[in-house]
Amino acid sequence: MLQVPGAEVYYEVRGDGPLMVIGQSGEGDARRTADLVDRLAEHYTMVTYDRRGLSRTKVDDPSVPVTPAMHAEDVHHLLSALTDEPALMLGCSLGALYGLHLAAAHPGRLAALIAHDPATPGLLNARDRADIERRLGEIENAYRADGWRAAVPLAAALTGLDPARIETEAGVIAAPMTEERAANFGYYLANDIPQCRVDTLGAAEVRAASAHTRIIPAAGKDSKNAWNHQCAVELAALLGRPVEEFPGGHNGNTSFPTGFAARVHELFTLTS
Repeated sequence: MLQVPGAEVYYEVRGDGPLMVIGQSGEGDARRTADLVDRLAEHYTMVTYDRRGLSRTKVDDPSVPVTPAMHAEDVHHLLSALTDEPALMLGCSLGALYGLHLAAAHPGRLAALIAHDPATPGLLNARDRADIERRLGEIENAYRADGWRAAVPLAAALTGLDPARIETEAGVIAAPMTEERAANFGYYLANDIPQCRVDTLGAAEVRAASAHTRIIPAAGKDSKNAWNHQCAVELAALLGRPVEEFPGGHNGNTSFPTGFAARVHELFTLTS
């Protein structure tokens, strides 16, 4: 556990090599991508954590909304406690948003950031952003009216996922819906989606961050129906870089852990 302002953050460290932290998507906590971490730990010191509101992390005042900038500060404190060197970060969806905030607020804290299917409404044009704000608001309203079971299908559809048709690598087993995971879904829907919807990180912050951090826009091969894919395209255009393709869809980090890990290692090896 690490004491940070207003919270005690639970984290795990595995492996050996350059330090890499994973910013998880959705309801994901430190153990969401265990199969992926197993493969990356062969090359990296892997850091995963429970962000505020999830699982084992303890928050002083749970009624206080947690903004993407606050989530980014938690990652900054965690990395500062573990290394004096610039770290690597794999940010998935919301995790990519938090990574971009971190790179902008703390130049040099990250050597490189893979922003996979980033949840960055502030990079969209006004029309697309308004549409996404409306649809994210519908998800939040569904949760408040009827609970997470009503809201999760809407969130899945917005990220291009069909829970009945998820392709995976051989041997991958879907995570069970435990009470802890259900509670994490509740926090994600009640806090993180609303905070993402109103986040203001835009082109100026990304350009400033890119002066000190190699930002790698990325998207799932099968996530072209996700709103996040358009965010990846806009991020790539802003940086003058291609969108790096990863296996699977929006949740390729859990459904294709071997192929996903190989792609992460390839891109970070090119960084070093």
